[in-house]
Amino acid sequence: MPMRMKNKKDNQFGEWTDSAVRSLVDAKSFDILCHKHRTGESMPSTEKLRVTVEKIRQIVFPGYFGEINLKSDTLPYYMGVLVDEVYESMAEQIFSGLCFICENEADRDLIGKRAKAEKIAYEFVNGLAELRRILITDVNAAYLGDPAANSVGEVIFCYPAIRAISSYRIAHCLFTLGVPLIPRIITEMAHSETGIDINPEAVIGEYFTIDHGTGVVIGSTSIIGKNVKVYQGVTLGAKSFPLDENGNPVKGIPRHPIIEDNVVIYSSATILGRITIGHDSVIGGNIWVTNDLPPYSKVVQNKTRNADFFNGGGI
Repeated sequence: MPMRMKNKKDNQFGEWTDSAVRSLVDAKSFDILCHKHRTGESMPSTEKLRVTVEKIRQIVFPGYFGEINLKSDTLPYYMGVLVDEVYESMAEQIFSGLCFICENEADRDLIGKRAKAEKIAYEFVNGLAELRRILITDVNAAYLGDPAANSVGEVIFCYPAIRAISSYRIAHCLFTLGVPLIPRIITEMAHSETGIDINPEAVIGEYFTIDHGTGVVIGSTSIIGKNVKVYQGVTLGAKSFPLDENGNPVKGIPRHPIIEDNVVIYSSATILGRITIGHDSVIGGNIWVTNDLPPYSKVVQNKTRNADFFNGGGI
């Protein structure tokens, strides 16, 4: 078949394409936005992390996700393969995260960073049994706290809160092991999927549950005790942001609430600032709280005022 001759239109299109490419690869156009990585350094991959998180869910909740076989004679094989795959993938992504935060040539020890990534990945996979134990407490809290839940299995399969909390637990483990960036990617993937935004730096105790869940926000320096339940639309946020000498927010300071054990926070409640909500308290729906509350407090709306506060104190 004879080759088609290029016409004037083809040549003109080629020139337009060349011009577009030249403008798009001009470093001046993306220097401010893009991370400068060097030869031999890989960037984190959201797609690889997504696959890895799903494999971790298969390990933590065997039989519920993926194709893992629960027969006693083959389970060690399936589990061994998954653990090995999670280790290899995590080591790669942790290495990418460590490289991502390098800002100068003096910090470019790729061999050392790879060894560190492998050590962290090893510690992570050896903590998966503890991760499962904590997540089982969260599942039980959701099941026991929701009369609409017919079984623990239904909670694992269906509840977006368990998906978001499991991603948070995975990410928090990585954060405590000193991994940069990767934990935030994992929780933001869950945020996109569920509408539940939990920062991986937050500290959350056992038997934590979120009912319904959409619109929940838990800030990075939040501390949540054991057996805490929150409903949809709850915000644990910062009231204000101290500024540095350049007028930019100071990062890393405690600015989110402390929620003690056995607290229930109903839908669309907003709790702001570094305040403490005492244990065994109840925060009603659509309430703003910006001051400390003692244990056994109850804050609810009524018809005559924006809120009533029982058992001492005020908002």
